[in-house]
Amino acid sequence: MNKTICAISTPYGVGGIAVIRISGPDAIAIVDTLFVGKTTLKQAKANTIHYGRIADLDEGMVSIFRAPHSFTGEDVVEVACHGSLYIQQTLIQRLIEAGCTMAGPGEFTRRALANGKLDLTQAEAVADLIASQSKAEHDLALSQLRGSVSSEIAVLRDRLLHLTSLIELELDFADHEELEFASRDELQAVADEIEKHLVHLTESFKTGNAIKNGLPVAIVGPTNAGKSTLLNALLGEERAIVSDIQGTTRDTIEDTLVINGILFRLIDTAGLRETQDEIENLGIARTQAAIEKAAIILDLSPLPTSPYRGGDIEAERKVIRIINKSDLMSDAQKAAVDKEAVLISAKNGDLSNLRERLVAEAQTLLGRATEGVCITGERHYEALMRALTSIRAVQQGLAQNISGEFLSMDLQDVLTALGEVTGQVTNDEVLSNIFSKFCIGK
Repeated sequence: MNKTICAISTPYGVGGIAVIRISGPDAIAIVDTLFVGKTTLKQAKANTIHYGRIADLDEGMVSIFRAPHSFTGEDVVEVACHGSLYIQQTLIQRLIEAGCTMAGPGEFTRRALANGKLDLTQAEAVADLIASQSKAEHDLALSQLRGSVSSEIAVLRDRLLHLTSLIELELDFADHEELEFASRDELQAVADEIEKHLVHLTESFKTGNAIKNGLPVAIVGPTNAGKSTLLNALLGEERAIVSDIQGTTRDTIEDTLVINGILFRLIDTAGLRETQDEIENLGIARTQAAIEKAAIILDLSPLPTSPYRGGDIEAERKVIRIINKSDLMSDAQKAAVDKEAVLISAKNGDLSNLRERLVAEAQTLLGRATEGVCITGERHYEALMRALTSIRAVQQGLAQNISGEFLSMDLQDVLTALGEVTGQVTNDEVLSNIFSKFCIGK
């Protein structure tokens, strides 16, 4: 961390402006050798912006941030120049010649983590914020960056440390049976409270994952119901092949769509019918798998007939019955459509009612995310599941009145798992894997 690093922080390519970031103990001194302004950067106050010539290449603005009050916790300089590729690349070359090292993926954020400016959940939220594709995903990443998950984990760790200290005191004064630092009932109550919080966090992963990767929506129904036409109409492009030939769609086709700030992952499926075609049957099997994974099922029928149910559908999956091909229906047929169904013409692109219904159902399903902390990372989920298993072992041990030594071991396992979420317990391999997915310059 004693090296001074540099990188282009704006996307690669020609643009109006490019930003080059420099961080490290010699950041200000190195840029000072390339910058000519009204004053030297060494004399500049923190959090100030200076205009001048940059390395005889360009004229631009230089922002100064002094340690520890910067993103990385080190001295940081950000150079805003014109977005010419020649200017960007030549300036990076000059910075390296002056003593900088080229930054690796996520190295600025990794330094912020090492210097205590962020914990690991907040660092990961930086990448999620950059990659966000919808308002819901943006809002969730921003909440995590501001410490929503970190604060929840901190509360749990405090409760665990209190519980651990009481058990450790019992062990230290085991020879004094008359001393009781906490009754088993009190310890059980604390363990139960922690278990309840962990259950809430692990259950929030399903919602968080849906927000991050898109709420899975399966379009199902018989052959020639217009499923592929509906997918194309929703996306506004010819994503799936449309044909009057039954069984044209043999495999699931996926794409994403944002409506009112909500990311949907649409899945077009093979038509459901009895067939002897081996390949088509494989497609139908994948349709069944898509139904199992979907949060919302668009049950498409070409006429106001009974909807396809596909066996037992769990309560958390919302089925929206859709009657397609309204352009071919008589007024009497339209009047006979069930009020709960959505009447559309995928061919004519008349989908406003369906879009409104999708948004309404998604807001109901995702509403939990705005009511409290919501996790989105598989790494977080796996660590929290280990913590949940260990705290349940503590609960069982308390109920069976086992030795405090064994309870203490299980509690340490919970603390370790929670520490892995925020980065208090980690290793270089895990960190390298996480930050390798970041863009260079962040």
